[in-house]
Amino acid sequence: MMEFTFEQSAWELVLSRCPVGGTLSAARFLTLMEQESEEALEDALAFLDSRDILLDVADLPDPVGSGETAQRLRLEKQLVAEGSLPAGLEENDPLRLYLEELAAIPVCGDPKLLAQRCRAGDAQAQEQLMDRMLSRVVDHAFSYAGRGVLLMDLIQEGSLGLWKAILSENKGDFETVCDRCIRRAMAACMVIQARENGVGQRMRQALEDYRAADERLLADLGRNPTLEEIAEALHITLEETELVAQMLDAVRTVSRAKEAAAPKEESSEDELAVEDTAYFQMRQRISELLSTLDAEDAKLISLRYGLEGGLPLTPEETARKLGLTPNEVIAREAAALSKLRNY
Repeated sequence: MMEFTFEQSAWELVLSRCPVGGTLSAARFLTLMEQESEEALEDALAFLDSRDILLDVADLPDPVGSGETAQRLRLEKQLVAEGSLPAGLEENDPLRLYLEELAAIPVCGDPKLLAQRCRAGDAQAQEQLMDRMLSRVVDHAFSYAGRGVLLMDLIQEGSLGLWKAILSENKGDFETVCDRCIRRAMAACMVIQARENGVGQRMRQALEDYRAADERLLADLGRNPTLEEIAEALHITLEETELVAQMLDAVRTVSRAKEAAAPKEESSEDELAVEDTAYFQMRQRISELLSTLDAEDAKLISLRYGLEGGLPLTPEETARKLGLTPNEVIAREAAALSKLRNY
């Protein structure tokens, strides 16, 4: 009997490391899936759904544009902020008609008791619970107003998420389960829309700009620049710079995952011997250079550049390990590198 094994894709390797019931940045997810097909995107969203992982859409950029949809998004965001829905819409507006119809539905029954009846297969209880919980769908939709998806579309997706929660056999806190199902459905809708709007491409350009600024400042300063210095060079806020840095980490994670998943080509014994010799010589040279520094500076450089087998650490991470401040790490790193260059 033949056995078949299938290698995981890069996104599967990355997403499988996310804890069940956790949260994942929507911007990082978009960066991860930017080069993937629509089918892969659907599979990835289904994977997140199966592990109850919620996409945090707070870091998605606000939509821009001047078309009818963009104007409607701004109007909905304004009306929600003012508490003017549904009265602020025209009388025949579909969203206003839906909200007025929803307000007219009598609220009856305790959600927890109705949920117990639903688990027993009571179809009437399912419909009653759906009516009872639709107001929560609207509340969640309002919290995402103006974020790229029209409220009616968000309500529709959230309603599907709610119905899925009602049909599930989950025995946890029912209202918490519903809230997460509603938010997951809405977040998936917003991520798909952001991808269609080219957000992934803009993120890739932001990554390229970040890398260029980082390399330029490294050459000018003789040390790794801080996030504040990169933000100033790019003329963006520190928060935006931190977001791009996080996305860059996601891209590096994907690259490492792809390298790990790629089949390794066999090398001849001679090639391996040459590689081992070159690697040994390089390690010897690094050790010689570090021996010219005092023990703490050598440790600092090793941590900053991943010379001990781990990943390179940021000044903040290095500071925590050595009991220093980030500014002290930056200053000592610059002095140590200067000494090594002179040596």
